Amino acid sequence: MRILHTMLRVGDLARSIRFYQDVLGMRLLRTSENPEYQYSLAFLGYDDEDKTAVIELTYNWGVSEYELGTAYGHIAIGVDDIYATCEAVRQAGGKITREPGPVKGGKTVIAFVEDPDGYKIEFIENKMANAGLGN
Repeated sequence: MRILHTMLRVGDLARSIRFYQDVLGMRLLRTSENPEYQYSLAFLGYDDEDKTAVIELTYNWGVSEYELGTAYGHIAIGVDDIYATCEAVRQAGGKITREPGPVKGGKTVIAFVEDPDGYKIEFIENKMANAGLGN
């Protein structure tokens, strides 16, 4: 078994696709429309779906926003240089919500960015990605 994708409901599919492509550097892998049930899907990732887990963006026609609730945490992405990545995100118009630095109670360097719908995305430096965050 393996994780195939993580689905996020979004209020504006084109806006979210632009964010994941232009700010986070993902590729748009495929899209589909379902007029009968009034939703559209977009799958984005850093590699093909048969090689890695991807993000599925779901737009339910006519729904422009969602309550994120208290259960959702974040999606984590490994990066080589967290400081350069955060600067590139800023330059592309992304919103850094936690500047790079060690996780509370540990040494792993992390940062957070927020997508247009308010979902949190954590960056973890690759050299520490396999370590426990509290280590």
